[in-house]
Amino acid sequence: MSTALNRIFPQRIDNTYRGHPLAVWLFIPVVVLKTAIALATIFNGRAAAQSADGIPLDSFGASGAEAVVALFAIWGLAQLVFSVFGVLALTRYRAMIPFLFVLFLIEHLARRWILLVKPIARTGTPPGIYVNLVILVLMIVGLALSLRSRADLPLQQ
Repeated sequence: MSTALNRIFPQRIDNTYRGHPLAVWLFIPVVVLKTAIALATIFNGRAAAQSADGIPLDSFGASGAEAVVALFAIWGLAQLVFSVFGVLALTRYRAMIPFLFVLFLIEHLARRWILLVKPIARTGTPPGIYVNLVILVLMIVGLALSLRSRADLPLQQ
C-alpha cells in the first residue's frame, strides 16, 4: 500500500500523528466550525436555514417549513457525529486525522453534488456559501499536509 494510503488507513489508530504539524492546526478550525454548524442546525434550524442558507421558509407553508427545519436538525445530528470523531482524533487518536479529512471532504463534496442535482430555492447569496468555501479550502490543504511525511519536511537548524 502506498504511503498516502497508509496515512489515510493506518494499521493502528493511535495518537501517533505522522503528517505535517500544520495539518493538525487546520483540522482544529474545521472541527470547531463543523461543530458550531451542527449545533446551530440542531437547536436553531429555522434561523440557520433562513439566514445562513437563504432558504425562504415562509414561502413553504407551515408544514413544509417545519419539515425543512426537522431535516436540518437531523443533518445537524449527523454533522455532530462527525465532529465527535474529530474531537476524538484531536485528543486521543491523531492517526485518524488524514482519514477524517478524507471523510469530511467526501461528505462535503457529495452534499454539494446532491444540491446541484436537487437544488433548493434560495434568496440572494447566503453567507453559508462563504463559510463552506473556507471549510473546503481548509480540508483540502489540511489533507495534503497530513499526507506529507515528516521526512519530507526540511530539517530545522
